[in-house]
Amino acid sequence: MIFEPVTPFVPASYQIKWAVGDWERRGAAALRREVFCAEQQIFEGDDRDAIDDVAIPLVAVSSLVIAHDEVVGTVRIHEAAPGIWWGSRLAVAAGHRRIGALGGALIRLAVSSAHARGCTRFLAHVQPQNGALFRRMRWETIEEIELHGRPHLKMQADLNFYPPFETPETGFLTLARRHGKEAA
Repeated sequence: MIFEPVTPFVPASYQIKWAVGDWERRGAAALRREVFCAEQQIFEGDDRDAIDDVAIPLVAVSSLVIAHDEVVGTVRIHEAAPGIWWGSRLAVAAGHRRIGALGGALIRLAVSSAHARGCTRFLAHVQPQNGALFRRMRWETIEEIELHGRPHLKMQADLNFYPPFETPETGFLTLARRHGKEAA
């Protein structure tokens, strides 16, 4: 008997929102450990730091029919000084990276929700392999630095490209995309 490989289920859409439930915050923390500790080995054991005490976690949540299933993307934002916001720890689960919309959707909500809260400058330290995504999304490189023993780009968002978004707790839906096309 020959078995055909089974294509993994990919949701048609994802909810991009601030993490408001405990399960969302736990899922974001677990995903960060998976990406930054296990996969990239930037941190040992846990990537949590003092910024987590003041940061707002954002999540991309997959759904099975009408029920939320799991956190498959995350980023955190915080206001470091009046009007100056930072985004950090952008992560998308390995099985959802080829969808192509989640990282960009998380960046869009991060900057737009901070913009609605008085952000006048939004910054991030970005790994060089992700620089092209940020540049496509109207970010500019300010300088190249080393962070956690690895090269990073200090980048700034063009706030004119990110209108204020007033309801990040409910967020928005983004369609799954594969290779630049909407999933069927």
